[in-house]
Amino acid sequence: MKYGEDFPYMSIIETVSDVNNTFLSRRELTCNFAGLSGRLKKLEAVDMIKNEFNLAEKVIIPMRIQNHSGKSITTGTFFVYDDETLAKKHVNPTIFSRLEKAQAKQAEAQKAEEAPAEEAKATEAPTEESPAEEAEATEAPTAEAPAEETKEEKSE
Repeated sequence: MKYGEDFPYMSIIETVSDVNNTFLSRRELTCNFAGLSGRLKKLEAVDMIKNEFNLAEKVIIPMRIQNHSGKSITTGTFFVYDDETLAKKHVNPTIFSRLEKAQAKQAEAQKAEEAPAEEAKATEAPTEESPAEEAEATEAPTAEAPAEETKEEKSE
């Protein structure tokens, strides 16, 4: 799912709770994403939260993304830290390894999408041949054709 400036789901984030936890030096956000049940991925949710709450320079960790049965609502819980080292002290390292794995997979998918686009651009660009190469290309098929006919005539 692509998202960005013209992402149609930006305005469907509803804040359920926004708590500033001073004891753990983090902000805890719980939000509902309407109409995205079953289609929302953790990294996409993090990007949506960054854009909605203007948290570009913060570390956002998706703790839980929960779909509700019978409803098209997804509830997400996020921890927002100012410092990544503090986040690594407080949060289970398994969560960070899963996020890194998902980011690597996303980067690999983007590279795979970019490679065919670059190849298409390369094939669209006209190749410049010298006049001598063009002459050889046009003469080569005509020179081979009579040679084949002479072989057939000899065999008869």
